[in-house]
Amino acid sequence: MALRTRLTTLLGIEHPIIQGGMAWTATWELVAAVSNAGGIGVIGAGHMPTDLLREQIRRAKLATDKPFGVNLMLLTPHIDDIVTMVLEERPAMVTTGAGNPSKYIAALKEAGIKVLPIAPSVALARRMESMGADAIIGEGMEAGGHIGELTTMVLVPQLVDAVSIPVIAAGGIADGRGVAAAFALGAEGVQVGTRFMCATECTIHDSVKERVIKAKDRDTMVTGMSTGHPVRVLKNRLAKQIQELDRANKPAEIEALGAGKLALCMRDGDIEYGSLMAGQCAAMVGDVRPAAEIVADLVSGAEAVIASLSRFSG
Repeated sequence: MALRTRLTTLLGIEHPIIQGGMAWTATWELVAAVSNAGGIGVIGAGHMPTDLLREQIRRAKLATDKPFGVNLMLLTPHIDDIVTMVLEERPAMVTTGAGNPSKYIAALKEAGIKVLPIAPSVALARRMESMGADAIIGEGMEAGGHIGELTTMVLVPQLVDAVSIPVIAAGGIADGRGVAAAFALGAEGVQVGTRFMCATECTIHDSVKERVIKAKDRDTMVTGMSTGHPVRVLKNRLAKQIQELDRANKPAEIEALGAGKLALCMRDGDIEYGSLMAGQCAAMVGDVRPAAEIVADLVSGAEAVIASLSRFSG
């Protein structure tokens, strides 16, 4: 059985598996490994300086001859410079989040770059389709990092009904059962983030990987609600400080406190006062494995679930 969909054709990949473009986490090493395994890796640009992101893209090109992408966080102050550079380097695709990519879609597509915006709502998905998006990533609030209001289970089928382009399910997917469930909802691919944090090739600090592996089912929380940009993280001292500021409705203080904390966690390994962004499915991550094995398990697990459902037919 092969999980062939419009997404695999669109991106020229073997498996409909997109690695989430996590800032300070999804560097060229992980990206190349996922692409070489038949999925598609995505560099997490975050607030990365433009020259550093260019270097990341060029290193990925040396490490894989397969398609890969870049995630653009549209709230980045120098996003115009980043987009200009991406147009020069021409990765196979971009995913976009934390904003509306409308002003960039035409130029990206003219350069031959596929555009896959993250859409946490039907209204935004429809607008992105009308602007020329090639596919939509429907990310539920189970995901780590910046989140919307709807769960993956509720959001994805509504997006499938609302748009004609492929929908990719994201949020809460860590194994083949999640992949199969996404296909049952009408998705034509999945985006997986938290599981790839514990890939061998992921360069985040070992203490972060250990914390993800130790996570239990209720170990995440949503912070920063008062800022209008809520973020799901694993509980730690920083998250509790932000929670108190949320209760006091002090969004400016939250923004100041959170500055630089993602890098502090992922690069420096401060799992108490760094921003430990991870999804609810962290509790389903049990080990550190090569990215190729993670991709293979996602695909084979989904195939096994789909095959088992044949017992309901006839």
